[in-house]
Amino acid sequence: MKAIRYKVDVNTLHKIEDDLTLGLNEIGRILVRTTQPFFYDSYKQNRGTGSVILIDEDTNKTVGAGMII
Repeated sequence: MKAIRYKVDVNTLHKIEDDLTLGLNEIGRILVRTTQPFFYDSYKQNRGTGSVILIDEDTNKTVGAGMII
């Protein structure tokens, strides 16, 4: 992950821009940088190729999931 743009308050759906850390089960908008090309569609266009699962390469544990907009 390159940067956290903002966090989302799940109760009000408002942006939280002053706290840029994401904890367990929190939702946010992030910027991801890859080392190789990453082919995708928007989630609205194709749910299969518009969603991602992020896995820690050291532990093989899931660290996040997302929808591409």
